[in-house]
Amino acid sequence: MLHRLKSPFFWVRILLGAILIAASVDKIIQPEAFARIIVNYQILPHTLVNVTALTLPWLELILGLLLITGFWLPGAVLMSNLLLFTFYAALIYDTARGLNVHCGCFSTQAEGAPNMAWYLIRDGFFLILGGILFAASFLRRSPDLSP
Repeated sequence: MLHRLKSPFFWVRILLGAILIAASVDKIIQPEAFARIIVNYQILPHTLVNVTALTLPWLELILGLLLITGFWLPGAVLMSNLLLFTFYAALIYDTARGLNVHCGCFSTQAEGAPNMAWYLIRDGFFLILGGILFAASFLRRSPDLSP
């Protein structure tokens, strides 16, 4: 167990889990505000906005907890990467269309001018963390990822 605490893969798993949990909190507390942010992306049909605003934050919370605890790790890593990739693709898509939207990643407050460059850099970093876990889980089968 002690050697796992020294593993970089263990700490990447904990960090990404904490990021997902932190991202879920405000959205769980304020689903209406999160729904407005989703609408601003202009990607989903209006019929899917409310269900997405209600379920996505809980999915982030559950995936974060699974990453931290190490339960169902391969599935949690895969689903986390799918989410991270989807979020990043949405940011790139809106940037390419010239839309400046508040990402809603960690806050449902849409005040001030959004900083799309910062969102892309930060979320790119999150995607790299997810990629490291994916490689360790599926390509290398690292024993250092277990709880």
